[in-house]
Amino acid sequence: MKLLKTTIEGLFILKPTIFEDKRGYFFESFNEKKINQLLGEIHFVQDNESMSSKGVLRGLHFQNPPYSQTKLVSCTDGEILDVAVDLRKKSKTYGKFETTILSSKNKNKIFIPKGFAHGFIVLSQSAIISYKVDNYYDPKFENGILWNDPDLKIDWKINNSEIILSEKDNNLLPLSKINNPFT
Repeated sequence: MKLLKTTIEGLFILKPTIFEDKRGYFFESFNEKKINQLLGEIHFVQDNESMSSKGVLRGLHFQNPPYSQTKLVSCTDGEILDVAVDLRKKSKTYGKFETTILSSKNKNKIFIPKGFAHGFIVLSQSAIISYKVDNYYDPKFENGILWNDPDLKIDWKINNSEIILSEKDNNLLPLSKINNPFT
């Protein structure tokens, strides 16, 4: 497994070592020992999975402390554009974001530490997204920023008219107006 740096400190792409032959392929989709060697001691407590159709945008979500979450996200079927926004006020990259394609073809994962908002949009006909988290979800601590925040200017790679949102996600506030708990 290779650890690829992004433009944002602490945010990484994990590229698995894939063994392929005429029978198909094999790779380790998760190895706690290797993850901890690469990224430090992390104890994931929950696995989540979602399935979405083309154009579905979920995000940009985060949980406030003490329920903030580190995430390890992959796309096990289809293709998504994954987005992580740095919410750490003391970071050199505060308010910046990183996008990456996650797909069943490239089998990459993105490691998103606490202090980031996260979202994705489905680029294929449908996609299954799987992610590990190191803290439990609590609805009283959920938060998010508006997907089309004019200050962020995220290119979601799909026409806005084709984007499918939940009412909750469509009513989030831009980053400049949220109560940001991350220092």
